[in-house]
Amino acid sequence: MSGNINHQILLVEKPSGKLGPEHFKMVESTVPEPKDGEVLLRVRYISLDAANRAWMHGATYRSAVEANSVMAGGAIAEVVSSKAEGLAAGDIVFGDTGWQEFAAVPAKHLTKMPKLEPMTHLLSVFGIAGLTAYFGLLEIGKPKEGETVVVSAAAGSVGSIVGQIAKIKGCRVIGIAGGADKCSWLTSELGFDAAVDYKDGAVFKALRAAAPKGIDVYFDNVGGDILEACLPQMNNYGRIACCGAISQYDGAPSAHGPRGVPGLIVVKRLVMQGFIVMDYMKESQRALAQLQGWVKSGKLKVQEDIIDGLKNTPKALIGLLAGENRGKRMVRL
Repeated sequence: MSGNINHQILLVEKPSGKLGPEHFKMVESTVPEPKDGEVLLRVRYISLDAANRAWMHGATYRSAVEANSVMAGGAIAEVVSSKAEGLAAGDIVFGDTGWQEFAAVPAKHLTKMPKLEPMTHLLSVFGIAGLTAYFGLLEIGKPKEGETVVVSAAAGSVGSIVGQIAKIKGCRVIGIAGGADKCSWLTSELGFDAAVDYKDGAVFKALRAAAPKGIDVYFDNVGGDILEACLPQMNNYGRIACCGAISQYDGAPSAHGPRGVPGLIVVKRLVMQGFIVMDYMKESQRALAQLQGWVKSGKLKVQEDIIDGLKNTPKALIGLLAGENRGKRMVRL
């Protein structure tokens, strides 16, 4: 490490509207000393996720991010020194380090990771994104060969993997994404059967054309108007895996919630379930074995969007919320 300086990015103000660079500030502090049971980490890659924005609203499955605190975020990091059993200098871990160069974190809150190259895969396909896609689709969506699967935010870190797994399982897959370039990428590069550009404004009609036999599984990353467009087109006994609600996180949410709830859920006998990937971590080795096999065989393509420099982290998150990224976005320190 250079000297004893730790660069950090603080959330200086909770946004009431759209997130902007003015809500963050980079500061210098002293590299922390680990206490008993803790390890000192040097952060290598910071994960950027839509959930980062949701944490600013209040407590979710984790505590809220408060103003004038280090911005929260998961990261792949290297152990510099350890005062905890089971971890030693040089080990690679995943944990909530926050947006900073160095962090002292209790070992019990860290997951030791394998040393593999590229290391970035530990944040994307073999990390939270890949596991979220795997368990959300297969455990909640329960797709069967020949069924129609629709996924929103399909060009994002989770959605792009969901669609590919659904194809591996023999399904017809339709992605919903923003912009003609992303939609073309989904069909030409990732093998989706069709893609709907929500920026065209006619999502319901485009979905009807792409899925004339209806939707059996919908993997929902956005909520709002897109969920509303999918609900009437669900087949009887369809399954909806609720992973996120990006449309509600940044700025003013839709004037109304998705109409048709609970009426369409009752009439069509739908299963609609939210989930947090942490619920499935005891089964992660099984999932990782399959994900690694699919990547090795070329059945599953990995797309990563890597931004350099801690100072660029706020801009990178703001861009992610605006849909700039393809695949998993992360910051390299």
